[in-house]
Amino acid sequence: MTTRTELPDDRGAAAAGPRSWLREHSELGVCALLLALGVLVLTDALTMDVDITQRGPVGPKTVPIVVGVGLLVIAALLAVDVLRGGRGEAEGGEDVDLSEPADWRTVLLLSGIFLGAAALIEPAGFPVAGALLFWGAAFALGSRRMDRDPLIAAVVSLITYVVFDQLLGVPLPGGPLMGVL
Repeated sequence: MTTRTELPDDRGAAAAGPRSWLREHSELGVCALLLALGVLVLTDALTMDVDITQRGPVGPKTVPIVVGVGLLVIAALLAVDVLRGGRGEAEGGEDVDLSEPADWRTVLLLSGIFLGAAALIEPAGFPVAGALLFWGAAFALGSRRMDRDPLIAAVVSLITYVVFDQLLGVPLPGGPLMGVL
């Protein structure tokens, strides 16, 4: 009487069907996302209407083209690695207990705070909307220091506004408080 032994190759996975193969090669989803993002960035960069005499040889197209090509190269290299059997390793230093359910309350609270700040940025200005965003995010993530959190959020928001608006030249809406300050 002979016994049949399983071979340590992918015949068992192939017999289980394409669903099992996709589960074992789930990193290909990241490759597809990087590929789509790279194509989108390159398409936008190459269709950008820029006069070369205005900007010089290194203009606003240069960085998006480099980033788009980089995304395509990384997608291809990752796909080759995954198809050759490479697997991503679990993060060793993470303190995430995967047996616990997701904290949807925090996720929804952060999403609401972000959307609220996005809605307030035009009428109230970045300093106010940013302060509410920073303070709300700290509250949603567990900080309950009502004496210092709003103050820190306001200072961080004002510093961010000044750095972007004044130093970097990226115009942000100041809102009604900018006439007072």
